[in-house]
Amino acid sequence: MSELEKMLAGSVYNCQCKELEMLRGQTSQLLNQFNYEENAELRHQLLVQAGIKIPADSCIVPPLEMSYSFNLSVGSSSYINSGAIILDNGVVSIGSNVMIGPRVQIYTASHALDAERRIAGDEVAKPVQIQDKVWIGGGAIILPGVTVGEGAIVGAGSIVTKNVEAYDRVAGNPARSIMK
Repeated sequence: MSELEKMLAGSVYNCQCKELEMLRGQTSQLLNQFNYEENAELRHQLLVQAGIKIPADSCIVPPLEMSYSFNLSVGSSSYINSGAIILDNGVVSIGSNVMIGPRVQIYTASHALDAERRIAGDEVAKPVQIQDKVWIGGGAIILPGVTVGEGAIVGAGSIVTKNVEAYDRVAGNPARSIMK
């Protein structure tokens, strides 16, 4: 099994292998074109060319940084503001009618806690799911393996370390419910 196949299966893989480095380089080149393209239709075409599943009525505002791009899907009428960082080593699923503020970071990659294994490149990818009608405030960070439930709101600057219930409002570091 290749390191890419291991990554896609959610198994431990070596993030330093040549195949994954090459794929990250290809993504970087396409996203560089996207980040400097002025025409919105051409930007959308570049996202699709990069492997992102995104309908025409959704928008990602440049600049955008990603690991691989083929593990991201976006539902209809969703908006991702400028400066997003999406480490899509694992699947990142963003629902419909989602609003994501500027400089939001979504991580699926999780490195080994053991220093020697981490230095050797051991990593595992855990999926992130942002369900329909979610609003994520600017600068928030969503960690690997998290699901943000339908209609939830994540406060600006929050660090989301665990699942968020549907229609809850969370904020802080670590993010916790602020509903009473």
